[in-house]
Amino acid sequence: MALIKEILNNAAAITKGMSVTFQEMLQPTITEAYPEGPPVFQERYRGVHVLQRDENGLEKCVACFLCAAACPSNCIYIEAAENTEQGRISGGERYASVYNIDYSRCIFCGYCVEACPTDAITHGHDFEIASYNTSTLVYRKEQMLTPLPGDFKPLVVEEQSASGGH
Repeated sequence: MALIKEILNNAAAITKGMSVTFQEMLQPTITEAYPEGPPVFQERYRGVHVLQRDENGLEKCVACFLCAAACPSNCIYIEAAENTEQGRISGGERYASVYNIDYSRCIFCGYCVEACPTDAITHGHDFEIASYNTSTLVYRKEQMLTPLPGDFKPLVVEEQSASGGH
C-alpha cells in the first residue's frame, strides 16, 4: 500500500513539473537584437561607473575617500587636492585630482555608490569593456566624468589621428 502511494506521489510530482515545462514551451521566444540593436537594461543595472557633476558643472566628488574605503576589492585609487579661488573644480574644499578604478579587480558590487555622500559616483549602463590588455581596464577620472554640455570627447580625435584618419 505504501509503495503504491509513493509511486502515485512521484508520478504527480513529475506531471506537475512537466506541466510547467510544456507551458513555457508554448510561450513565444523573446530574442534581443544585440549587437545589431541597442541592449535594453533594467534601471538597476550596474555598469561602468560615471562621475557626476552638479548643476553648476562642478565635479560632485569632494575626495572624501569613502568609496575607496567601502570597496571590498580595493580597486579605487584617489588622490585629493585643494580647491582654490582661482581654480574651483568641485563644490567642496577638496576635489579628486586623480580618480582611478581598476576594472580588472572591480566586482560591480555597488558599495562605492552607496557610500558616496554627495552622489558623485553612480553606475552607468556601459558594459563593453573587455580587453586583452589589462592596462586599458584602469579607467581614469577623465574617462568616467560626465561631460559638460557641448563638450567633445578628445579620445575620439586622438584615436582617429593615431590611425591615420583625417
